Amino acid sequence: MGRLIGGLLATTFIASAMGGTAVAQDKSKVFFLLPNQTTIRFESRDAPFFVQAMKEKAPDVEVVVQNAQGDPTKQQSQVEDAIAQGAKVILLTSADANLAAGELAAAANANIPVVLYDHDAVGGKADAHIVFDSLAVGQEQGKRAAELIKAMSKPLVKVARVKGNQGEYGTGQYEKGQNEFLQPLIDSGKVKVVCEQYTQNWDPVLAQNFAEDCLTKNGGDVDVFLGMNDGTTGGSVAALISQGYKPGEKLVTGGQDATVEALRYIAQGWQDNSVLKDLKVQATQAADVVASIVAGKGVPKDVVNGKVNNTFMDVPAVFLPVTNITKDNLGDVVSKGVWTWAEICKGVETTDVCAKNL
Repeated sequence: MGRLIGGLLATTFIASAMGGTAVAQDKSKVFFLLPNQTTIRFESRDAPFFVQAMKEKAPDVEVVVQNAQGDPTKQQSQVEDAIAQGAKVILLTSADANLAAGELAAAANANIPVVLYDHDAVGGKADAHIVFDSLAVGQEQGKRAAELIKAMSKPLVKVARVKGNQGEYGTGQYEKGQNEFLQPLIDSGKVKVVCEQYTQNWDPVLAQNFAEDCLTKNGGDVDVFLGMNDGTTGGSVAALISQGYKPGEKLVTGGQDATVEALRYIAQGWQDNSVLKDLKVQATQAADVVASIVAGKGVPKDVVNGKVNNTFMDVPAVFLPVTNITKDNLGDVVSKGVWTWAEICKGVETTDVCAKNL
């Protein structure tokens, strides 16, 4: 009998909370190893989308989904368990990119292909990397932040930079992309970065603590919080709420993932934007690659359009496109089938954008 998880009835989806055990011993197995529960998209969206796509593309393959809950040691054990269970492919979103070499080595020694999903994994062999164009994400974030800063009447704009997990390919690319637009403003004297810090494992609580400390140290004199994903921007919003600010008093920008929580913040005016990464497209593309590998055909060459260097090798990459979502084009998320207006507007029905669309 199937279990209802993430809105999908999937006999092959095994929840991480249950540890994950085989249901159908005669099926080929693919393991989707998630990084944490703080970035909620992975369990609520990516995993169900991938399970559904695999049911369509490789119905005889069992998908086992497990979550490392932010613990690289636990994820190492999950990789070893996948090997012991005879995994055909491991789809890996690393819990910590800098501590994933042992996981990659274990899979390589067992001749099990590893496809990286979203997060990179440093220091070992991987067959492919399915990821949205990280530099383009940073460029979208930086361009939007620069536009908003230039529109401010203040001669000097004080910015707090809430960065992602240090050492990750994505974090480096987001920073590089943002800097293309932010650095000229710094050099001209329009912008002063008053606080900046990396956020270990993208933890929103750590992002909130940093934002609160930054506000306190600067006596509240911070104009912009520039994050790198919806977890870090959400941390900034939580800090503002905790210190009694109102929507729009401080600018929070640099979101990414278009989580439903972030979209609600956009509707309310707490957050300016989120870079939309169509997770259904990403999960479907991952299923295409994984199904091809399971079928013995390897990574489809026609989908590879770049590479990601993980210090061990240049991993063939499938870069996916991104778009920026603001209050003005919030409906794009609905038209693409990512979220419904009812989901976005739950609890914020009286905001102007929701009142118009519900």
